[in-house]
Amino acid sequence: MNEQGQELAGRLQVAARRMLDDGRLNVRDLSVMEDGHAGLTYGFELVDGEGGQRGEYILKMAPAGVTRRGNTDVYRQAPLLKALKGEGLLTPDVPWASASEEMLGAPFIVMDKLPGRVFVVWEPHPSFLGDPALLRSVWWQAARLLAAVHRIDWREALPHWETPRLLLDELDRWSSLRRHAEGTEWLAPSAQLDTELRASMPDPAPVGLVHGDFQPGNILFDNGVATGIIDWELASIGAQGLDVGWLMMMSDSRAWHADWQPVAPVPPHDLLAEYKKAGGPAVRHLAWHQAFAQYRLGSIACLNVKLHRSGKRRDDLWERFAPSISSLFSHGSALLAGAAEGHRRD
Repeated sequence: MNEQGQELAGRLQVAARRMLDDGRLNVRDLSVMEDGHAGLTYGFELVDGEGGQRGEYILKMAPAGVTRRGNTDVYRQAPLLKALKGEGLLTPDVPWASASEEMLGAPFIVMDKLPGRVFVVWEPHPSFLGDPALLRSVWWQAARLLAAVHRIDWREALPHWETPRLLLDELDRWSSLRRHAEGTEWLAPSAQLDTELRASMPDPAPVGLVHGDFQPGNILFDNGVATGIIDWELASIGAQGLDVGWLMMMSDSRAWHADWQPVAPVPPHDLLAEYKKAGGPAVRHLAWHQAFAQYRLGSIACLNVKLHRSGKRRDDLWERFAPSISSLFSHGSALLAGAAEGHRRD
């Protein structure tokens, strides 16, 4: 552990003793989480004075010196996760958290560590790859879990958490990232898809809880069984079709470059059927929602590829991802064109 990590571990230990009212607690094995690209997310153990384990936890911190809004407002996840746990959803409990910067230098939440590992859709861990039935099960479980998220009555479970977000606000939020495509072959197709999305914006119903990045890469699996839905930074109250379109995008081979294909043996229409079978309510305008998902991820990728290539934030994953940006935008336009043609025939 480097000096910065040692300092964080020391501050976390002081915070644990204070918030859990036990002066003998010690932090052990603080480390950055390896699965995915988790940012300021750490795993650690708490042990008592004799070295006996008191629990395994996940620490998620807000970036220092950044305005607390949306995905950088880490503390807003605390009431959300507590409410969802109370509703019986597969989410981690939050035994302690703080909106203050006093203890760790930034707001934070501490969650119980759940067993299992995530399924990174482009590069799954080898433990997922030996059994075709297991691969299919991962996606079936994801569809059923999304239906469970969407069945939560947010007015009852989260009455004061957040006001509903308009679809236009969502589109405007992500369109601001398109400036990072300037000087690349991605600028024109991203602008075209932006225009097409604005011209065909649907009714947002049903409105409810939205995860914001719902896919197997944010679900923990232990021996093939889902144990938890994680990474709620982008959660909101809004059009639930956003989540369905995102999940469908992740499994749609047509959205991705041939060299960056998801390991997804269940096609989008079958995922949608399973979601509907499990009581999922968001079943309309899904071509628009998947096209928007591809626009959103393509725009995010433009930023991350730029940061990588400039050396400001190196991550080789985005170089490998880059060839798919064009296909995300172009297939998004194809989805909208197909939906428009279907409406004309009807």
